[in-house]
Amino acid sequence: MRIAGSQAMWQSDAMIEIDGSHGEGGGQIVRTSLSLSALLQRPFRITNIRRARKKPGLMPQHLAAVRALTEITDATVSGDGIASTVLQFDPGETRAGRFAFDITTAGSLSLLLQAVLPPLAFAHGPSQISLTGGTHVPFSPTFHYLVEVFCPLLRRLGVTVSMDLEQHGFYPKGGGRVSVQVAPCAAIQTAHLTEAGELRSIRGISAVTNLPLHIAGRQRQACLQRLSRQGYAAHMESDAVGGPGAGSFVFLRIETDTLLAGFSALGARGKRAEAVGIDAAEQAIRHLATGACLDPHLADQIVLYLAVAPGASVFTTSRITEHLLTNLWTIQRFVGLEYTVDGTKGRPGTIALKPAPVR
Repeated sequence: MRIAGSQAMWQSDAMIEIDGSHGEGGGQIVRTSLSLSALLQRPFRITNIRRARKKPGLMPQHLAAVRALTEITDATVSGDGIASTVLQFDPGETRAGRFAFDITTAGSLSLLLQAVLPPLAFAHGPSQISLTGGTHVPFSPTFHYLVEVFCPLLRRLGVTVSMDLEQHGFYPKGGGRVSVQVAPCAAIQTAHLTEAGELRSIRGISAVTNLPLHIAGRQRQACLQRLSRQGYAAHMESDAVGGPGAGSFVFLRIETDTLLAGFSALGARGKRAEAVGIDAAEQAIRHLATGACLDPHLADQIVLYLAVAPGASVFTTSRITEHLLTNLWTIQRFVGLEYTVDGTKGRPGTIALKPAPVR
């Protein structure tokens, strides 16, 4: 199956209208819209925010992104309240500087960073960001994924970002702290990532916070055994790490000739330690079996950057997600972009992007 999208670039102060129920209909549409609005200084209005969710509208983690982008762009905003299903955002110029953003819940720091990073990367000067919230929480990339996989690809594209983990934050307690340094970027490089090449290494960590260390050991052992049955050798560490709540996780980093990929699994009440380790291992095994370059999280996150690069890009991913398709649709509301998605949702595929020249 091929999905194609095409839209010419235009320069206009007209309000961009976004249907927040499109595609996966979640917070990703809000975050991507905020990020591109700030980056391009284009106002937008989004309706039907998270309409199909059990609790529709903006939740604290989404409001954290709205307020962070409002602060760094001195934006004019309406509809920025809990459960609001309509948001209007009109940004000024992004300013670099020192910022502190607290989600106040265990909301994902990585998702908040997704929204603020692109405009700050193109600001006139370096920025330092202090983030408080969840570092290892469900339905989002973990801190380890960001620093081990996402940041290296950003540097390859010309965006220099470094991160330090000060304290782990798990659901439901939160309280994680991360500091981020962003250097100004002149331009995004294009990417041609279609062949993963040979596997070089699999490395990982199994860790616990305020839980017995043997849980980390059991997670690690189960992960290594599952990988070994498929013929993969890995090096993993077990550790006890600090944070205000209790939690556990496994993170695996895959290095091939071409790129890095990453997979995380989180502990939960009633979930055996062995299941956590096996979960991470099976994600990695499925990815490696496809021979694709980008893991699903990386494909989802990187298309915004490639959409503002000066030329065409192409990459393969081990799984086409609804998040990826929705992100492409949202990006196209803001920038001139031609793209094709060769493949079926839930399966491997190839994504090609060709940004239109600015007029």
